[in-house]
Amino acid sequence: MNDDDTSSAIYPNPILPGFNPDPSVVAADGAYYIVTSTFEYYPGLPVYRSHDFVTWEQVGNVGTRLGQLAVTEVPTGLGVWAPTIRYRDGVFYVIVVIPAGRGCVVFTATDPAGEWSDGTVVEGLNGIDPDLAWDDEGTAYVTYSGLVMSGDELGTHLGIQQVKVDLATGAILEEPRSLWSGSGFMFPEAPHLYHRGEYWYLMIAEGGTERGHGVSIARGTSPEGPFTAYEANPFLTARSTIRPVQNTGHGDLVEGPAGQTLIVLLGVRPGGGTRAFSPLGRETFVSTVDWIDDWPVAQPVLLSEQRPIDSVRFDAPLDDRWMAVRRTPAEIAAIDAERGVLTLTGDGSTLDDAHPVFVGRRQLTWSVTSQTTVDVSNGTGGLGVRYDQQAHYEIEARTDGDEVVVTARASVPSFSREWSGRLPAGPVTLHLDSAAPEADGFGPDMMTSDFVSLWASSGVPGGAYQELRLASVDGRYLTAETAASFTGRVIGLYATAGTVAFDGYDATGV
Repeated sequence: MNDDDTSSAIYPNPILPGFNPDPSVVAADGAYYIVTSTFEYYPGLPVYRSHDFVTWEQVGNVGTRLGQLAVTEVPTGLGVWAPTIRYRDGVFYVIVVIPAGRGCVVFTATDPAGEWSDGTVVEGLNGIDPDLAWDDEGTAYVTYSGLVMSGDELGTHLGIQQVKVDLATGAILEEPRSLWSGSGFMFPEAPHLYHRGEYWYLMIAEGGTERGHGVSIARGTSPEGPFTAYEANPFLTARSTIRPVQNTGHGDLVEGPAGQTLIVLLGVRPGGGTRAFSPLGRETFVSTVDWIDDWPVAQPVLLSEQRPIDSVRFDAPLDDRWMAVRRTPAEIAAIDAERGVLTLTGDGSTLDDAHPVFVGRRQLTWSVTSQTTVDVSNGTGGLGVRYDQQAHYEIEARTDGDEVVVTARASVPSFSREWSGRLPAGPVTLHLDSAAPEADGFGPDMMTSDFVSLWASSGVPGGAYQELRLASVDGRYLTAETAASFTGRVIGLYATAGTVAFDGYDATGV
């Protein structure tokens, strides 16, 4: 691979910023569609669309109804894992494994924006990261990573497995066959099967989803193998390099708009003095692939600047980008379009709980300035950034007589700390900002990814304006390398008691 290659520079990497891991892509009817993992969040399995691989929009979600995914009680780290999206004869398919949920499920739709079917369970498939492919006769093959997720052999890894499946009933038609165990790196997973020219290609991820991650490939003349490994495996990896995008792996191939093969894959953008922490988690990137002697040669994953702005007025129903934890946003959030506010009613739960009254959106940029104006005259709530139920920072308000009590809180496993102050009664604006440490020589602050500032204000600048700066918290504890979850940062609104009204949500960053 040539680190000076610029053939993929036209793409705005990451093409899907923020918490968007395990991407899968398909081309259909002049457009491209990507789905990614969502774990314990509803709605699940976002569907993104592009016509040029440059501009992407979220057009829907596969899992919009509770019964489709059944993740209402899944532990952190489980839930919706690693989907594959495919298209055949006018029908879109998404196959996914939902550990501690329904197991392996196949969803279908004629319009990828939805609605999607309730899903057909592939009974008896014990593994993860399923792929779906058809041979020339129309036989459906499900190829998957043989990580045993239940039973006496829980945790055993059997390499890459494959079965024929009746997609109408979900019945497995044969005993699983072993295809390949990779090139000797740990955790062979994320298989995808392709027919190109005279060969069937079996592409996988291996090396683990951390710094050793990579993409490897093998080929054969039948979808059932045998497969011969590529001598240059892993043919795409960032391990032991200084590239700004690390952990590159879990790829899927598609023919791009110009006819060149593209690979979409996950990666992280680590920061800090030793580039040890990735606050946004695993994101979706793209690079280009050339074919030499019928083997893929991938170019390094490049990074480009993005400036997304996320300003939301609550004068219409919540769009597809809002998520809730183990329940749908519609269950807990109400929109008063006439007043332009969103209201949440607390039930005693907090962000420490499995089912908080929380609705949020992915943090899209490394540095972010986010805020919302709250009326807490009838309740308690605030603005928080969540990685999982053990790792979250928030700024919260409640009314106490003729004052508003504002509390900043940082919670990580086995540790929590609070800071409090007061502002005049009335609506207050809560702020949650993150930024990389300022360069001021070498020191401990330079080792972390970012600092999260939690503060509040009342009034308007130039008038009776008052600021309350409460805390600046090390952001490394809300990163892919320290949090228990496989997700990413989600910034959102929450209530713990009574009814809280939120007037708008803004998040701007680079």
